[in-house]
Amino acid sequence: QVQLVESGGGLVQPGGSLRLSCAASGSIFDIWAMGWYRQAPGKQRELVARITGSGVTVYADSVKGRFTISRDDAKNTRYLQMNSLQPEDTAIYYCNAARQYNRPDYWGQGTQVTVSS
Repeated sequence: QVQLVESGGGLVQPGGSLRLSCAASGSIFDIWAMGWYRQAPGKQRELVARITGSGVTVYADSVKGRFTISRDDAKNTRYLQMNSLQPEDTAIYYCNAARQYNRPDYWGQGTQVTVSS
């Protein structure tokens, strides 16, 4: 079993920045990628950014150039640096760990990000 613990959400003004962290613990041997999804009220959950074990990154078009995903393998932690935040970035952000062999993904508990003046 794997636990994903998120931190770093909060309230920020438009144009501001936040950094989310996701620390993984437990049996992580079958995880091939980790990333962040978000879900705004009344909308479906969507991929924000993901990074594979080999360092390949994927970003949603809406966050390209503003968000950066990175990792610290020694700490089994992934980070999402979010710059130039806009009100449309307001959502609950969930850490995700994608597993091999069609096993169900692991999810964090979610952290609220609110962008408002």
